[in-house]
Amino acid sequence: MSEPARSRAVLSTEDFKLLKEAVRFYLQNNEDSPDSSKYSNLYHRLGSATRR
Repeated sequence: MSEPARSRAVLSTEDFKLLKEAVRFYLQNNEDSPDSSKYSNLYHRLGSATRR
C-alpha cells in the first residue's frame, strides 16, 4: 500500500506578507467601513501566520 503524497503549502510566507500589506492599505483607506473590524482581525491573523 502506498502512502498519500505529502501536501504542499498553498501560500508562501512571502504571499502572507503581501496579503497583510494589501489588507493594511485597505484598512488605512476604509477606516469607517462597517467591515473594518473583520479586516483588522484578518490583518492580525496574517501577521501571526508570517511569524511561524
